[in-house]
Amino acid sequence: MPERIDFPALLAGHTVVIEMINSGDAGLPVLTQLLRVAQPALGATGMAFVEFGPTGGRVIAATGAAEWALGRPLAVDDPDTVCLLSGPRVRQARVSDLNGKLAGELAGSGLRRMVVSRAEIGGHTVGSLHALYPGDEEPGAEQQGVIGYLASCIGHMYGDQSGLPVHGDGPVVAALADGLAVVDRDGNVRLWNPAAAQVTGRTVEQALSRPLPFPLPPSGQVRDHRMPDGRWLRITSGDLPGPGTLRVVTFRDITDQQRRDHDRELFVAVTSHELRTPVTVIKGYADTLTDHWESLTDVDRRQAARVIGQRANELARLVDRLLSSAAEVGPGDDPPTPFDLGEALRSAVVDLPAELRRRLVLRLPSDLPKALGHRPSLSTVLTELTTNAGKYSAPGSPIEITASGDGHLVAFRVSDQGIGIRPEHVERAFDRFWQGESGDRRGYPGAGLGLYLVRRIVEQQNGWVSLRPRTGGGTVAEVRLPRG
Repeated sequence: MPERIDFPALLAGHTVVIEMINSGDAGLPVLTQLLRVAQPALGATGMAFVEFGPTGGRVIAATGAAEWALGRPLAVDDPDTVCLLSGPRVRQARVSDLNGKLAGELAGSGLRRMVVSRAEIGGHTVGSLHALYPGDEEPGAEQQGVIGYLASCIGHMYGDQSGLPVHGDGPVVAALADGLAVVDRDGNVRLWNPAAAQVTGRTVEQALSRPLPFPLPPSGQVRDHRMPDGRWLRITSGDLPGPGTLRVVTFRDITDQQRRDHDRELFVAVTSHELRTPVTVIKGYADTLTDHWESLTDVDRRQAARVIGQRANELARLVDRLLSSAAEVGPGDDPPTPFDLGEALRSAVVDLPAELRRRLVLRLPSDLPKALGHRPSLSTVLTELTTNAGKYSAPGSPIEITASGDGHLVAFRVSDQGIGIRPEHVERAFDRFWQGESGDRRGYPGAGLGLYLVRRIVEQQNGWVSLRPRTGGGTVAEVRLPRG
C-alpha cells in the first residue's frame, strides 16, 4: 500500500470518466472505468462494486485481483450482505471479520483488508464500493475519504438512471411483466430483469456479459421471433440517450397470440374451402331449375331438389360444427346421470343419414352396463365418429359399432376398414382444424372440427376418446365413459 494516494493520476483518470459520460457513455462501461482509475491511485490490489436490490446483491464491476468475483451473487440473508448494509457508510474492515461465503473466497484469493463505502440515494443503498488489499497494514483516512467520494459519484450515476441498475433487481425494473434487457455496444447483456429470466429460461448468471438469446431488431422496430423450443417472442429495442452505445430491449411471450392468429387464419381458409362446394352446387341446381324448369322432366326436377336438400343439410351441419367449435360445447351445468348406453347408441343410429345407416353393423351386448354422463350429447359424438369413418373408407364398406364394460368404465368403438391412421397422427387428429392433408388437392373433405368436438364433449363428461390403427387396416375410434 503506498504511503500517499496518487491524486494527480486519480484526477486525470476521473477527468476521462467525466468525458465518457459527456460523450454519452453510461452504466457499466463508466463504472468499470472508474474502478480501473481508482485501483492504482489507491494502491489497491483489486476493486469491486456490489449492486443491491430487494432480493440481494451482485458484483457487477470488478478489476484486478477481484475480477474473479464478477457476477457473484449475495443473498439478502447472507452475513456479508447484512454486514455491508449496516454500520457506518464508510469504513475499513478485515476480511476475517466477515462471516459469509464471499469473505472466505476473498481470503482464499489472498485479500485480507478492504475499504468499503455504501453508495446511497436519499438514504437508500444502491450498492457498495470496495478497495481490496492483501496485507495486514490498515488503509489510512485518505483511502477512506476517496472511497466515500467515489461511492457518492456512483450514487449520482444511479440517480441519473444512466444504464443502472444492472442486475435487474431495482423495484421498478423487477416489477415489469415484460422481459427487459440492456445491451452494450458489443451486443452483450448488461441488465436482465426477473421477467427476462422467466420468459427465456435464462438466469441472470447465464445472461450477463453474454449475447442475447435472440436476434436484436434495429432500434425502434419490432420483430417476432420463434425460439428453439417453439415459443414466440415479440421483441422491441431502442437506444438509450446518447450516441447509441447502450440499447434497451423489451420482449414478451406471444405464443398464445400466435396460436390464436394461426387458428383464425386456418378457420378462414378451411371454412372458405368447405363452404364453397355445397354453396356452388346449391346455386348451380337452383339456377338450373329457375332457367330450365319447363324443359326438365319431373325426374330431373326431383333429382335437383334432392341434391339441393342434401347439400343444404351438409351446409347446415358444417355451420353447426363451426358454431359449436366457437362456443363452449358440452353438457353445460346439467349433472351427469346414468343412462343406458346400448339404447342410446341404437337411438342415435336412427338419426344418421340413410347411406351411412346402411353401412353400420351394431354388435352391442344385451348386458352392457349403464354409463354415467349426458345422454343427449351421445348423438353428436356418434354422428361425428361414424361420419369420419365413412369419409375415410370405401363406399359400401362396413362400419362396426361395438361396446363393452368393466367394473369402472363403459366403452364403445367405431371401427372402419378404410385408409387407417398413422401412429404419429392419433393425437393431432383431435386438434381443431387439423387435416391429414392440406391444400386444394385434399382427397377428403371436412373442416377438421368433428374429432375436436368429440374430444371436448367426452372429456367434459370425465371420459376420454382415442384413435388407433385397426388390425387388418382401418381405424378404431374408442370412447370411454365412467360406469353409471
